[in-house]
Amino acid sequence: MAEYRLDDLARISGVSARNIRAYRERGLLDPPRRVGRSAYYDDYHLSQLKTINQLLRRGFTSAHIAEFFTSMRQGADLADILGIQRAVLGPRAGEPGAPAPSDPGAATLDVDSEEARKLIDCGLADVVDGELVLRDSEIGAIVARSTEPVLYARAIVRMFEATKDSIDDVAADLVHTLEALYESRFGARHVPKPEQLAEVSRIVLDYRDLGDKVVADRVREAVRARLVTAVSEFTAGILMSGDSTEQ
Repeated sequence: MAEYRLDDLARISGVSARNIRAYRERGLLDPPRRVGRSAYYDDYHLSQLKTINQLLRRGFTSAHIAEFFTSMRQGADLADILGIQRAVLGPRAGEPGAPAPSDPGAATLDVDSEEARKLIDCGLADVVDGELVLRDSEIGAIVARSTEPVLYARAIVRMFEATKDSIDDVAADLVHTLEALYESRFGARHVPKPEQLAEVSRIVLDYRDLGDKVVADRVREAVRARLVTAVSEFTAGILMSGDSTEQ
């Protein structure tokens, strides 16, 4: 999970460092993690700040928000909210992650099912010896440990279809960038000599790997930021509905 110094949190959240300190003093924010004299905030704090901002924009005062948060902390629903937050945002620094079940009793996908057909049509799976096998071993491991593989298969297909066009655009932009980098290094239409092949191959492969890493990190960061916003909206919705105080 990402961690931030106070100034970084203020910049990302759009809340001034002064207000962050005030929210912390009023009990609206969890205490930061301290290492010596340094204080570190994380995505939970960012989500809390986004929740506070949403409530303030809807006309709630800081006193009202403090009352809401106090009610949450005293109510049984807080455990459910925190459970969802941890499931989405992951463990905080110093907290152990949830262990993977060693024997979840996972079922297998029927090769004749609609989900299996869609996975095959998307090029994500094959039928091997009468069984459906996902081409990516990490995705296969996630599905294998699930007790609801059909729902996971539907999620995979939906993610694939939702991102296909944008991923193709990103890939095209990346290849164009690699071509420009090659030309800037060796010149346009350069045909390497035999003694240059090893260097050219190394540079091209390095650039490709760098591109893969940059894009993967950007996607991961963008998804993380969206998840933080989603969690804050969920929490604000619970607070404004009043459900968290009902017994």
